[in-house]
Amino acid sequence: MADTQQVDEGTDAKKAARAERRVARLAKQIGAFSKKHGGAEGQVAYLGERGARIVLVGEDGGWGDLVAPSYEIAEQAVAKSGITVHEEFDGEFAAKVRTGPYEWTRMAGIQVGGPSNT
Repeated sequence: MADTQQVDEGTDAKKAARAERRVARLAKQIGAFSKKHGGAEGQVAYLGERGARIVLVGEDGGWGDLVAPSYEIAEQAVAKSGITVHEEFDGEFAAKVRTGPYEWTRMAGIQVGGPSNT
């Protein structure tokens, strides 16, 4: 019995270490985005089994996203990065996003017969 318990503890320790590395990596990426865009705000959205999506909006209107393997890891990463986190991607927060011709073509242009981005 003792051998099984040691294996379980070792596995748990490895999982915890892996989670810490993922949190650190995501926080570093969030920090780099924030630095590049003059600051950033974010929102964490649950994706089900796939994890969680971290949506980032820079002070300059630039935006991007990252996917974390779990909601907990995403929450820890945004907390570690120090950015402001919104509960929802509401109108005021969404209004900060600046899109260009590429986004309009990809998001709406293709559906309404606009030019493709190929």
